[in-house]
Amino acid sequence: MPELLSIGISHKTAPVALRERLALSTAQARQLMHDLIGSPEVHEAVAISTCNRTELYLVAADSVAAESLALSKLAKRAETRPTELVERLYTFHGSDMVAQLMRVCGGLDSMIIGETEILGQVKRSYELALEENTTGPITNRLFGHAIAAGKRVQTETQIGALKVSVSSAAVELARETLGDLDNKKSIVIGAGGNGELTARALSDAGVDTVFVANRHYDRAIGVAEGIGGKAVRFEKLPDELLTADIVLSSTGSPHALIHPDEMNLVMSQREGRPLLMIDIAVPRDVADGVGEIPGITLFDMDDLQTDVDRNLSVRRSESARAEIIVAQEVEKFEHWLVTLEVIPTITELRRRADAIAEQVVTENASKFENLSDADRTRIEAMAGAIVSRMLHEPTLKLKKSSGEDDSYVYIQALRDLFALDAGAPSNVESDDDLGTVAEVHSLDDQRSSRDRAQS
Repeated sequence: MPELLSIGISHKTAPVALRERLALSTAQARQLMHDLIGSPEVHEAVAISTCNRTELYLVAADSVAAESLALSKLAKRAETRPTELVERLYTFHGSDMVAQLMRVCGGLDSMIIGETEILGQVKRSYELALEENTTGPITNRLFGHAIAAGKRVQTETQIGALKVSVSSAAVELARETLGDLDNKKSIVIGAGGNGELTARALSDAGVDTVFVANRHYDRAIGVAEGIGGKAVRFEKLPDELLTADIVLSSTGSPHALIHPDEMNLVMSQREGRPLLMIDIAVPRDVADGVGEIPGITLFDMDDLQTDVDRNLSVRRSESARAEIIVAQEVEKFEHWLVTLEVIPTITELRRRADAIAEQVVTENASKFENLSDADRTRIEAMAGAIVSRMLHEPTLKLKKSSGEDDSYVYIQALRDLFALDAGAPSNVESDDDLGTVAEVHSLDDQRSSRDRAQS
């Protein structure tokens, strides 16, 4: 039976500097998979490479030899000795390998529990392997179950529903405070990385965005154009505040930029329209006291982090439900995997029995007097019927045990007892095994004599 093996490296076992050296481009993944299946040790191969992991999923003739081969290929890629790399690698065999892939697809092995992007990355990696013909019946079924497991985790649990990044948390707070965000207007003060990410998240939610910046005004223009917004200089901020619904501040200023006095003036001209302010700058851009002004709702980084932590806590609790789904899909795959050995065993058993029956009929055909073609056909049919009836119960038992803990025991017992792994059927010695056909004729003659005497 082929052996299942995965070998990899991730954020759990290695720093980014090493992960970068093992990251695979599409061309590199393609070459690595072909190199692996080009050896007799590996039958099927799929390579997965993301910013946080590089993993190989293999079907091997010999898992020890395949692991050694994969290690040498990865060490060459990382330009390091295998003995140094092995300390950072992890390996999974058999059921553990199956569970690992399904946990990856479900986001359970990600840096942020429940993230959904990994499922798409796994699908693209698998599709590349399909294109390159490095998969086979086992990896095809395995990745089918794993992708199904990932989809079930996303749809049947809340593990990915709650946002756990600062930008997504900001959007959720805005939605909770203001309701529908379509056609709302936001002002983003600063054009740094966090501000851009949050602005993009707001834009995806339907918010129109104005970037306000002075020192990085050119960058603000470029970012604004990328999301269909506009950019203005800092001195235009008071005018923009009059019409905004959301203010997001994320500058690198060492001191506060927005103070209570000016915001009191702004709110007096807004005719009671509420204003949501989200300050994700550290140090804060919005001074103490602004959040106490009527009509202003203010959140800072601590508020967002609290929301993120709460959502992460929910994700962790949902991960228990996700693990159940993974276990179910692992069981389904293993049940199928067992049938790969059950069906060939049944087929080989029937082939062996049919071959023996045919051999015995052929060897003893000359011992029957005046055997017509019709009689020979009847004898062959009778021999086949005996084979079928003798194998009926063992076949049913073996099929019924498929996927059960004792199925392997039944399979091995049958294969050993009937020498199914010993090659071609051994010749059956007719004089010893039949008891013989001549003796059968003798018994028939004796019965006939008794019948005549009794009559």
